[in-house]
Amino acid sequence: MRSSFIRTGAVVALSAVLATGCTATGGTGPAGTPSSAPAAGDAKPSVSSTDPGGPALPAALTGQHPDWRRCTAPEGGEAPGSAWRCATVKVPLDYAKPDGPTIPIALIRKEAGAKDARIGSLLFNFGGPGGSGVDILPRGAAEYTALGSRYDLVSFDPRGVQRSSGVVCRDDKEQAKAERTVDYTPETAAEEKAFRADAVAFGQGCARRSGLVLPYTTTSNTARDMDLIRQVLGDPKLNYFGISYGTQLGAAYAHLFPRNVGRMVLDAVVDPTADSVGHARNQTIGFQRALDNYLTSTGQDPKDGTRRIVRLLEKLDKKPLAVGDRELNDSLALTGVVMPLYAQQNWPLLTSALTKAENGSGAELLSLADWYNDRDAAGHYSTQSHAQRAISCADSSERPTLDEARTLIPEFRRLSPVFGPFLAWDTAGWCADWPVEGEATTTAASAPGAAPILVVGTTGDPATPYEGAERMAKALGPGVGVLVTNKGEGHGAYGSAACATKTIDAYLLRAEVPAYGKTCQ
Repeated sequence: MRSSFIRTGAVVALSAVLATGCTATGGTGPAGTPSSAPAAGDAKPSVSSTDPGGPALPAALTGQHPDWRRCTAPEGGEAPGSAWRCATVKVPLDYAKPDGPTIPIALIRKEAGAKDARIGSLLFNFGGPGGSGVDILPRGAAEYTALGSRYDLVSFDPRGVQRSSGVVCRDDKEQAKAERTVDYTPETAAEEKAFRADAVAFGQGCARRSGLVLPYTTTSNTARDMDLIRQVLGDPKLNYFGISYGTQLGAAYAHLFPRNVGRMVLDAVVDPTADSVGHARNQTIGFQRALDNYLTSTGQDPKDGTRRIVRLLEKLDKKPLAVGDRELNDSLALTGVVMPLYAQQNWPLLTSALTKAENGSGAELLSLADWYNDRDAAGHYSTQSHAQRAISCADSSERPTLDEARTLIPEFRRLSPVFGPFLAWDTAGWCADWPVEGEATTTAASAPGAAPILVVGTTGDPATPYEGAERMAKALGPGVGVLVTNKGEGHGAYGSAACATKTIDAYLLRAEVPAYGKTCQ
């Protein structure tokens, strides 16, 4: 089960997928590993987050001219259409040593439809962390048709992700074994020991396979990469659309390069004031809120419906359901419950999956879990969860212990009997004995002098609860953060909420900045 319930912002309708089996596509694996760099255990994150970039970059980097070519197909998928072009740019592995080793950053672009009205490039990050923008942007481009008329639509695989020296931590067999054997809400000393051992083994696998890049996968370094991408693309300012984790990345950019901010949208906003326990607490509240809203929509009392799901999870903990040659255990079932809560259009799938699981058939919940975990029908997993963990643990300097996690369980269980225990334990399992140090406890987001930044929060967002948007708008500073409230459900507003979409389009296309606190219903 992928820890930390943050998913890429491109949430899709799952009905067709579940009718034909899971079709998640994997990445292409690591590419362009630097030729020389310190081992993971010897390095610390370089260039503090308050440094606007460190030493000046050489002209060999800032003067690059990308070689745009037809894109190749991702592993297990299809190549994007003929309008899309792909390229790579080189960035410093370590910004404190800009003349040292470089790594490639993979880009994808579709040029603006109306050349005479072109504004510039619009760079996307869809979240995760660990989501491949090269894969996601073409698949979701229909939502951005209006923006594509005046912008070159551009995205990238951030450092540590797939084509950009992608982090790899374990193989498919190891991942499948963990899903089958590790209890992510341990109740005995033996289960706790296995839980921690798996977490440590994951980090050790990252160090063995990706130790050269592991210390440098911080969000602040990716923000520096974005400024180099801006220069290479020839844009005087960075126009940016960040979703989910992409909002944390956008805030990091605005903090480091406030004078380079053009038009920036942050949708489904990560709380910049939260530490690792705070993020877990926020998600416990957010997912229970979304579950309550879902249960109410089906005519169930939220407390009764929650107890019903807890009973199912407890039953599966004692005796998993056989699904072919696999099993649906409580951890996979919980993942299956999480997946449909990301988009209201998928709520009916949750109703069906829960009903069938209660009646002895776990196939639908397992399919939902597989989709979330990026497992395809052949048993192959993508490496998004590897990159997600590497980026998160490079960012966070906190390393909670099992004893500290255990003390959170009563509070978290009160907040959510369904999600609380997992998210409490996750605080200790996520970065246990991580092989490199983390950068900070919270995200620096102040951006004095930056142009107005739209901060869009959805009141029913499960993964990045609405309160995070309020805190982000405040953290960016007066005259910079512009809060837009979308009253609705789901993770992200653009493309699913008409008023919010119209407001964002007006800002990006016509520079119309709404009043602070505008509410869309």
